[in-house]
Amino acid sequence: MALDDLKTKDFAFVGTRPNRPDGLDKVTGRAKFGADAYAPGMLHGAILRSPHAHARILRIDTSKAEALKDVKAVVTRADFSDKVPFEPGLEGEFWNVLENVMAGDKALYDGHAVAAVAATSALAARDALKLIEVEYEILPHVTDVDKAMLADAPVIREGAADYSVPEGMHPNVVRMHESGHGDVAAGFAEADLVVEDHFTTEATHQGYIEPHACLATLGMDGKGELWCCTQGHWIVQKTCAALLGIETANLRVTASEIGGGFGGKTTVFIEPVALALSRKANKPVKLVMSRSEVFRATGPTASASMDIKIGMKKDGTITAAEGIFRLQGGAFPGGPAEFTAMCAFAPYSLSNVRQVGYDVMTNRPKQAAYRAPGSPMAAFAVESVIDELCNQLGLDPIEVRLKNASREGTKASYGPRFQQIGLVQTLEAAKAHPHLSAPLKPGQGRGISCGFWFNHGGETSVSLALSEDGSAQVMVGTPDIGGSRASMALMAAEVLGIPYDNIRVTIADTATLGYNDVSHGSRVTYASGLATIKAARHAVEKLCERAAKKWGIPVDAVKWENGCAVPSGPNAGDFDPLPLADITANMGQTGGPISGHFEATPEGAGVSFATHIVDAEVDPETGKTRVVRYTVIQDAGKAIHPTYVEGQFQGGAAQGIGWALNEEYIYGEDGRLQNSVFLDYRIPVASDLPMIDTVIVEVPNPGHPFGVRGVGETSICPPLAAIANAVSAAAGVRMRNLPMSPPRILSALKADG
Repeated sequence: MALDDLKTKDFAFVGTRPNRPDGLDKVTGRAKFGADAYAPGMLHGAILRSPHAHARILRIDTSKAEALKDVKAVVTRADFSDKVPFEPGLEGEFWNVLENVMAGDKALYDGHAVAAVAATSALAARDALKLIEVEYEILPHVTDVDKAMLADAPVIREGAADYSVPEGMHPNVVRMHESGHGDVAAGFAEADLVVEDHFTTEATHQGYIEPHACLATLGMDGKGELWCCTQGHWIVQKTCAALLGIETANLRVTASEIGGGFGGKTTVFIEPVALALSRKANKPVKLVMSRSEVFRATGPTASASMDIKIGMKKDGTITAAEGIFRLQGGAFPGGPAEFTAMCAFAPYSLSNVRQVGYDVMTNRPKQAAYRAPGSPMAAFAVESVIDELCNQLGLDPIEVRLKNASREGTKASYGPRFQQIGLVQTLEAAKAHPHLSAPLKPGQGRGISCGFWFNHGGETSVSLALSEDGSAQVMVGTPDIGGSRASMALMAAEVLGIPYDNIRVTIADTATLGYNDVSHGSRVTYASGLATIKAARHAVEKLCERAAKKWGIPVDAVKWENGCAVPSGPNAGDFDPLPLADITANMGQTGGPISGHFEATPEGAGVSFATHIVDAEVDPETGKTRVVRYTVIQDAGKAIHPTYVEGQFQGGAAQGIGWALNEEYIYGEDGRLQNSVFLDYRIPVASDLPMIDTVIVEVPNPGHPFGVRGVGETSICPPLAAIANAVSAAAGVRMRNLPMSPPRILSALKADG
């Protein structure tokens, strides 16, 4: 098998549905999550947080807390490195992370950390926080993205804008993205109908059930260990080392099992604080966030304000499209404005298109990724306008999308030409699905939406070692947040030709494998999978070399089939197949251990598209909405483990239902978060959800040996729009602001009539 073969059919293991390798540990409670780590002499940490949305810190007096016998360390901003550079415009640069981890001169949002303590018990640590005296000068604040751009808005941080921001814009606007092609003015002039509208979405949290937790040890020698729940322990290692001023290699980070992340655990919040406390106390320190802290001080997604204008001919041809997207990323640069702009019109082949995105700072917590960051908001706005155009022109919403759909060779709205993609196939599958023709009851409406996500490659390293009994161990560096251990084992089994159950996949720590990027961007099954395949093929090359040596023939006369070395043809000799286990049984005498390794930054991730169909029911008297039927149709490239793929599809739809109907950050006039617990921030529970049907479309990605595309994020791109279109149809009024809570629906009904 050539190393560059693209295999898309006739798989022995890929595409099957074996049991998950981590299932037993998780159902029996044996799996260890972030808060499950303990160490002898361990201290408990707690963090003091600002009660103000925006305030200058005039004085911090920790002396009373330090005087308590149970308190062993107190840290403030002064206990972190003073050599972390500030570089405007670099999203995620260490200075902004440090400023978020521990406030400097100012507290920038309600919940911003200002000091921390380590004590002999969690109760003593919390009591000590009450003794820390902080003197604040309360400053004007702003939490709304549109208000933050007004001339009289309070400035959150001078000098934070990068080169992309035009002269004259408010200092809270820190980045701008603009892209497109063609002549939009000419395109609108060609249209028979132009619809222009304004849309907003509120910030929502990822809602992971496991709060952030870690156990840190950092000695006086500058060497440390960190156990934490994270989507990427190499970035934790690199960031914490920079913030504490230690050598990166001196900090070993181990990723625990993770109780949900969805992008929200791709950065650091408490880990550097725990390490700073440990260094000062010279003891291990454990820090566990409360749910209120998670909501107030970890990254939700951005809120958005969007203006969309689309022109269409009577036959359904889109002549021009334009979008202005304003996203707030909290009190730091990093709102995904460029992603929102670039994703907005990507499903459509457009001759004239323009999109502009603004990254705006507000007095809110630093936003973090949430499954395809920025894309769901864009789809909500754009797909709502397309739905309105179809309604006014009397056109079929599926046929219009098929007519304008991006295909292989289409010039994307943001620049490049698409390679092989599966959007048309998802639309055709939707058209043929019985859901689309099912009758609706009175008070119900049906919505359609397409969605798009880029997917990502990223730095990746994988090692594979064969054992003497013929089993294999695979070490990957990407935490398993969506079933990747099963997928890696299936792909390794496919290459090696040995049973799935004979392969164990482990998540290596930062001291035992090369650098790995975060588990985000739908990259793991693609990038770690590609590396696993290549590492397994590397091992196969060595197996073939051993067989060639045993048979006394050239190595190029040996090939690998069904887990055995065999002669490549009749001229190579007449030898019985040599199974993998027979080769490894004697590998110590034939050249030593056999392993495979691969590292790279793969760039062929391939984009992903989905189409969703939703039926919703609205009670006009109460405004209550119920999603009664939901179908997800998405291109997976190749579903390595279809059950996991279906779970990703359903999970994105479920989170989209919450985002569309209930979930939102609610801030008071004082700039403080009003709903910082699950009792007030309502995520969907089982009784809120319909059965979510799934259709897996497989249009192979040429950038992966088995055709894989990432699936974890695209599934949350269409739901907001599909649900909004269904609710608008059911209520008889266009819904433009999310979430579509009962008061908003009643208000829209009242305004309409």
